[in-house]
Amino acid sequence: MSRYRYLFSQLVRRELRRKYKGSAFGVLWYLVNPVVLMAAYWFMFGVVLTPPRAIPDFPVYLMVGILVWTFFQQSLLSAAPSLIDQSGLVRKARFPREAIPAATVTVQLVIFTAVLAILLPIAVAIRGTLTPALLLLPVLMALLFCFVLGCSVIAAILHAYFRDVEPILTAALLPWFFVTPIFLDLNTIPFVEHHAWAGTVLNWVNPIAPFVNGFRSVMYSGTAPWGEILYALAAAAVALVIGKTVFDRMQGELAVVL
Repeated sequence: MSRYRYLFSQLVRRELRRKYKGSAFGVLWYLVNPVVLMAAYWFMFGVVLTPPRAIPDFPVYLMVGILVWTFFQQSLLSAAPSLIDQSGLVRKARFPREAIPAATVTVQLVIFTAVLAILLPIAVAIRGTLTPALLLLPVLMALLFCFVLGCSVIAAILHAYFRDVEPILTAALLPWFFVTPIFLDLNTIPFVEHHAWAGTVLNWVNPIAPFVNGFRSVMYSGTAPWGEILYALAAAAVALVIGKTVFDRMQGELAVVL
């Protein structure tokens, strides 16, 4: 794969330039849009609506959850049509086709890292979470990237064959967003408090929830999320293996279906 390193870097650069080519701010829009979105959520759920009293410094709590979710959501939605968008390259050149959705996820990782660099010092200053647990942040980022990469590769190859995948994803991600612990600590919901199994389902069956909780533990609480890290490690490994397997089996006719 090292011989394709230059090609991959060019795919990432091309993806960065493609969406906002010719605009005044160029690639800076990739940073502006998520920051504006996070500010809008903070204003609505942290100012206009009464924030949960059980969650101190709620804007920080909210921002960390939105940051992780946005990376997950945007990576899937960007990767799904990526093979179709690059169909000319797929037909003309021989290279690992999974590099195309991987490049879109890498672009989202760059954005994620840039926004994280803004949010982290704010969270540390407000919450006083300058603890050794912060050293686990790169580990969580790497595991989140691997998990999202595996999911995105699957979304890309399936959408190349079945063009309904992207709109299905768009529709599915909306309710998924609201059952992920973004706005609330799910364990504080009355139903969950009275039914322990419900908390387990909502926090552990939902594969993105442990990632949200893990980042929140480090940045918001200043604690080491060992359970979430073990879950993330398993989820990342499973996603990569399934993604690679599905992609390898389906890519044989890729040049034809595109």
